[in-house]
Amino acid sequence: MNSANRHKRHKTDIHALPALTALATAAVLCLQPAHAQQSDTSASSTELNSVEVKGRRLKAAEVDKRALEAVSGGTGQVKAEDIEKRRVSTNEDVLKLQPGVFAQSSGGSDGLKISIRGSAVNRGANFFRSGILFLFDDLPVTGPGGTPYELFEPLGIDHVDILRGPNAFDLGSATLGGAINYHTKTGREAAPFEVRVEAGSFGYRKGQVSSGQVLGDWDYYVSLTKSHRDGYQDLTKADTTGIAGNLGWRINRDIETRFYLRYRKTENQVPGNLTLAQILDDPTQANPVNIGYKNAGYASTRIQPGSTWLANKTTFRIDDSSKLEAGLVWHDYPISIQSTEFKADWGYTDISATLNYTRDDTIFGRASKTTIGLLNTQHTDDGWQKQYQRVPQTSGARAGVAVGTLIRETHYNGADRVIHASNDLQATDNLWVTTGVSAINVERSAEVVYPATNNPYSRNDWTFAPRLGLRYNLQPDIQVFGNVSRSVEPPNDWSIVTTPPSFSASDPDISRRRAAGQATGALDIKDQTATTFEIGTRGTAGSHTWTLSAYYAKVWNELVSVELTPGVRSESNATPTIHAGIEAGLESKLWEFSPKHAITLTQTYTLNDFRFRGDPVFGSNQLPGLPRHVYQASLGYEHPSGFYSNLNLRYSSKAASDYANTYYAPSYALWGATFGINLPEQGWSAYLDFVNIGDKKYVAVINPLWNATIAPASNKERFNPGDGFGVYAGVTYRFK
Repeated sequence: MNSANRHKRHKTDIHALPALTALATAAVLCLQPAHAQQSDTSASSTELNSVEVKGRRLKAAEVDKRALEAVSGGTGQVKAEDIEKRRVSTNEDVLKLQPGVFAQSSGGSDGLKISIRGSAVNRGANFFRSGILFLFDDLPVTGPGGTPYELFEPLGIDHVDILRGPNAFDLGSATLGGAINYHTKTGREAAPFEVRVEAGSFGYRKGQVSSGQVLGDWDYYVSLTKSHRDGYQDLTKADTTGIAGNLGWRINRDIETRFYLRYRKTENQVPGNLTLAQILDDPTQANPVNIGYKNAGYASTRIQPGSTWLANKTTFRIDDSSKLEAGLVWHDYPISIQSTEFKADWGYTDISATLNYTRDDTIFGRASKTTIGLLNTQHTDDGWQKQYQRVPQTSGARAGVAVGTLIRETHYNGADRVIHASNDLQATDNLWVTTGVSAINVERSAEVVYPATNNPYSRNDWTFAPRLGLRYNLQPDIQVFGNVSRSVEPPNDWSIVTTPPSFSASDPDISRRRAAGQATGALDIKDQTATTFEIGTRGTAGSHTWTLSAYYAKVWNELVSVELTPGVRSESNATPTIHAGIEAGLESKLWEFSPKHAITLTQTYTLNDFRFRGDPVFGSNQLPGLPRHVYQASLGYEHPSGFYSNLNLRYSSKAASDYANTYYAPSYALWGATFGINLPEQGWSAYLDFVNIGDKKYVAVINPLWNATIAPASNKERFNPGDGFGVYAGVTYRFK
């Protein structure tokens, strides 16, 4: 019998355990001494007690949690039951208390700064996200242009899986930051009808109506959301409307398919950046330039007029040991950015395909799991950006140019393809060895087509990223792990059209003169690569559950970005850098009378040590944009009646705002508290959430600069403030 058949037989025996239990019971009864029957031939019958064996279907989050614990590196998970106990405004609320994850909102908008292990350390708020693969239900949102953020409505999510750094290998991620995988609720987890309402400070209000059911072999889930916020800071008014849903069909025992839809539109005012002095004086103010635009009738806004994500994922169970998953995504995401003297309209449409084959085997009596996959995302046609004159100018190269005049048009194209294969082998009873390799294909092209430059740019490159990992079970509930992995991260295709070179204000061609200061074409920006070493442990002992990872990444050609003048950024590759850090999480039951009557302390700590390696100008300076230390904690109490409460803290150390390390955002500590009641049997829950109780004035997001001490004075406008003291309340009712 070959190893595959032995494994198949083993799995079949496990599934047959209830039947074997009943059979063994009957056999024991039949083996009673024969004279037992003969001793009373008048007995007409013997009554036997019935044996009932019950099982519970694992929830989707539990299945994914087990898979995360089988990764030889740092991972995490957030569940809806925890998310929905408090305000759920943006993904900052979702990703709290996650070690190694920096997620900070500015102005209450969806355009968070999100970073894992220093990914996109150079970006500010409201940018396409870089350095992390974002997915919905294992299917990509991230494309050659990066990750637009408007579709990430946090309500309607069942759970979120976080795989830090190269530990996202089997999802097709090749980035330094890893992957964040959002799993939508389905009809199997959702209530037949649910209503949720939130409201609070700064004119915040949000509503959700959702429904999910199982109808035979079909199930569905749909969620509609709408929110509004006047804003804590001037010019931060925001409105969003969206729908998310899916429809699943179990065609037969071995084939299941699910269709997904996400559509959302957002409109956010843009307040501009402030200096530290302005934030400490009055964090509710906006940048004077943006105020000037508003007073002239040209308020700065960022509009996503309606982004659509359509997808299908079909699973084929080949046999008890193997399956094949195929996915297809169509993603359209137009944008209109109106925050400087220009209006920039963008058009992007991506199509993605995924294919993943997994197989469980037994090799020399040891378990083995093999994964082979493909992730392919590319623009269906040229992406484009058109810049128009938005605000009248009285001086300079664009003096007298009519509002609405086309200034520059740029076309982009690109594709990201990852072919990956890995194996997880049980080398001994307690030791697992993970091996893998990815082949990565990157296509990038760009051209400024107006004013014409005849300077097209194009490249098509292949590279490889290997991975080796170990994990060892010291005890059933305690594990140590380590890995060494390679990562490859290409630049976003829009970022390669950068300055310099730029159009000149003295150009004899009037159309080129009007585009003065804007990039004339693309630069050959190299892919960022890194080799990451990681060791860590996870487990449970007594009343404590922990996760701990320490990593050290040597990075080459790090993608860096800096704002030269308002609205004009330069992109380039840095000299060699180091990204090192610690990601720690600890949950401790300080007192537990019963599973639903306890006091729990949850703590996370993140060390970010990101620096140059002997740069000719900056030496070993810290890379700007992220704090070196972040500590979060939540002390919670839960009562059997359904009442719960917690006191929470977020501490952030100071952080550099420029590569010269001359200008810093100061450290801060934010306190919060939540009180709520959850009565699932009666179908409703409610909460009261207090945020930034001390009304601390602090910097939430940094927009990095080369050197803040160099003129002009606007170089010190690097910061976006966080919200002041706020109170929020919410009620949810689930109809059964």
